[in-house]
Amino acid sequence: MRPETDHTAEAERLLRTAAQYPEDAEQLLLHAAAHLELSGERERATTLYDDLLAGTPRHPSLIRALKASNLWEYGHEAEARAIIDGIRTTAPREASPWVIAAEALESHDELQQAHEVFTKAVTLLISPTGPTPPDALPLLLGRHRVRRLLALEHDTWDIRADESSTATVPLDELHDPKRLWSLGSEDPTELRAEIARLRAELGTYRAALSRPFPVAVLHWPNTELTELLTAYPSLTSEYPSHEDHLTTIESSLRELAASGTPNLGIVTATVPSYEAFAASEASSPEDTSLLPQYATTLAARGRAVEWPPEGGCWCGSGVSYSMCHGA
Repeated sequence: MRPETDHTAEAERLLRTAAQYPEDAEQLLLHAAAHLELSGERERATTLYDDLLAGTPRHPSLIRALKASNLWEYGHEAEARAIIDGIRTTAPREASPWVIAAEALESHDELQQAHEVFTKAVTLLISPTGPTPPDALPLLLGRHRVRRLLALEHDTWDIRADESSTATVPLDELHDPKRLWSLGSEDPTELRAEIARLRAELGTYRAALSRPFPVAVLHWPNTELTELLTAYPSLTSEYPSHEDHLTTIESSLRELAASGTPNLGIVTATVPSYEAFAASEASSPEDTSLLPQYATTLAARGRAVEWPPEGGCWCGSGVSYSMCHGA
């Protein structure tokens, strides 16, 4: 059995790492705050959000939304509402603050206000005729869910949500309020039917999670490789030159493809990200055994691009793959 995560210890580790790598501090501190929330240390999480907002964060609206959600969970409803109102007024052009704010309202049964927030975000961030940005899809799905709870008729955005959903279960069924009622029912027949349906959904999710991550090869852009070798000269044995590095990537991928290995991909590395990864592993960036682990971690986070690419070459030359490394 997998041991239970010690969220306090994980938060402390992330805080130490953030102090060592200030260029990645914002993301690391946000993860630390999440662990503090999970451990019940919500006041400490709020302090972290305040510290981030006191500086010049890259994503202030996201941090405010996370702070509002956290505050509401330990009794500071008025302050949380004020922050959410501020997010609605500033109307950020990124989806995540809207999603967090709307879901905070939804989780506290403020369905009409959640619907208003979802609707404002959808009309602001999604073109009625263009494709749905991947990061905005939760807005469409969340709005559909809330409208089902409010027993509202389908509109054009609900149809768009149905068309955009990748779930095997139709959204109307997935978001059916009767599912919640059946889970609270004392009727054994209703409970058995709902458990069977949930098991079927779980099987679908397990199948999706069991798909192998791409076999990823690490790609260092020229400027990043120069910075890496300047900071860690011992890695020169691994990367004699940038040209050799690019040649090795292509030849390695071709050999893997020839051996029948599926799902090949390339992940692009950066020095700050690699240093943060090494710190998280309590190791040195000069440890070459970390390089494939780092590549696998990036791939697991969805950072891999498919090889061979259909358009421009993976090396970033701006030339088509067929005329560059694919030649």
